[in-house]
Amino acid sequence: MALTLGFTGMDSATEAALTAAFQQANATLGNAWQLRPESEADHVVVDMDSMYGPMSWLRLHAAGKRVIGLTSAARTQTDFHLPRPFDPQSVATLLQSVATGQPARHQTSDDQAQATSREPSPVPSGMSPSPVPQDLLPEEHPQAVDEEAEAPAPAPRLPGSVEAGSLSPTTITPAPAPAAPAPPRERSLADWLVPGVLSGRFRFRPASGQPVLIDADSRQYFAATSLKPLATVVDGVVTRDDFQPIDAARWASESAALGAAQPLGRLQWFAGLLAGKGSVLSEYDAAGRYRLTKWPQTEREFPKHFRIATAMMKGPATLEEVAAASGVPQTDVNDFVNANLITGFAEFVPEAAPESTEPQKPGGLFGLRRGK
Repeated sequence: MALTLGFTGMDSATEAALTAAFQQANATLGNAWQLRPESEADHVVVDMDSMYGPMSWLRLHAAGKRVIGLTSAARTQTDFHLPRPFDPQSVATLLQSVATGQPARHQTSDDQAQATSREPSPVPSGMSPSPVPQDLLPEEHPQAVDEEAEAPAPAPRLPGSVEAGSLSPTTITPAPAPAAPAPPRERSLADWLVPGVLSGRFRFRPASGQPVLIDADSRQYFAATSLKPLATVVDGVVTRDDFQPIDAARWASESAALGAAQPLGRLQWFAGLLAGKGSVLSEYDAAGRYRLTKWPQTEREFPKHFRIATAMMKGPATLEEVAAASGVPQTDVNDFVNANLITGFAEFVPEAAPESTEPQKPGGLFGLRRGK
């Protein structure tokens, strides 16, 4: 039975790096593992340090998956632990442990009572043991509170003192539960085309009617020269099943019929342009400030992009400011920024810390003498 692994709850850069490390580690293990989508994998790596990691762990745990926690913390509640930072060697060690070991079993009350009379059971390499009660985090080990029992006794009233008016009992209103973060968006073609995610040659969505051949290793693709006719092919949610491996003979014949090779970054850019549907992608700050790090290759099919790029090259600005400066609708600006963030032509610019208005105190020997 094949060993299957999936990733979830992490950003595209982490997933790309982890995919590359997995491919190298898997090669050293005789390619015993297969990388699958999260829904098809028996073991799933979750980035526990990300916003969506803990929620993904709870969902996968309830679904009966074996969860591997990627975290910089010393321990994790998941079945197995992949320490951060990782490399191909640590990933290979993890895969061997998962293939040969058993996940840590959470102790019952009987187990805890007998824990002092026996040696601890061995734990597979790279795996965190189940925490004992004194090791639990405060939120993992709540204690019941009896407010009446713990209330301090009233101080005795001295003779002759005036009794203060009785206070009304204090009502403690629990804080509202924090809103659950939005689930991560489903993958678009732009996410799959990040370097390191795919390897090999594929026919993309064969039943679409528009042939698209992708060579992930050489970062090239073969398809129609214009981008807009490919919109119906590349748009929407993309899964691994949309990539059909193709042998060398078919690749040679089919790619020759499609003309010259084109850079894969161009197709990734176009897929990023369609991914947001006029809105900023969920992983980016819609109210943030952005700038172009270099001039992008604007397409003749999108003449408004030249005006957007010109406005963004002047310096960091919000998306509303870019729309006003370029005279282009904000939906077009949002799509343009999505595409260039994905391909590395644009970047988010954090707000600078405000400068202190406190006057600088004189220093040195002469400053001390003047202060006397």
